[in-house]
Amino acid sequence: MKVLYFAWLRTRIGHAEDTIELPKGVEDVRGLIDLLRAQGPGYALALTDLATVKVAVNHEYVGLDHKLKPSDEVAFFPPVTGG
Repeated sequence: MKVLYFAWLRTRIGHAEDTIELPKGVEDVRGLIDLLRAQGPGYALALTDLATVKVAVNHEYVGLDHKLKPSDEVAFFPPVTGG
């Protein structure tokens, strides 16, 4: 699975993307976030306040209960504002 990080999430984590294999038991976005938080302090800091993080799977906004497949592309980014 490809996991992408944008804007300040990329800065806190320290890189723009990861390629991971979903372990058994990680079935949804919430489980992926828990897995990522355990990867280190940068991940934990970036994913602390989920009210400031949006998630897209395969280019579509999803909620934390969205089921994942190994072939998915997951992107984490801050809310986007326009003007």
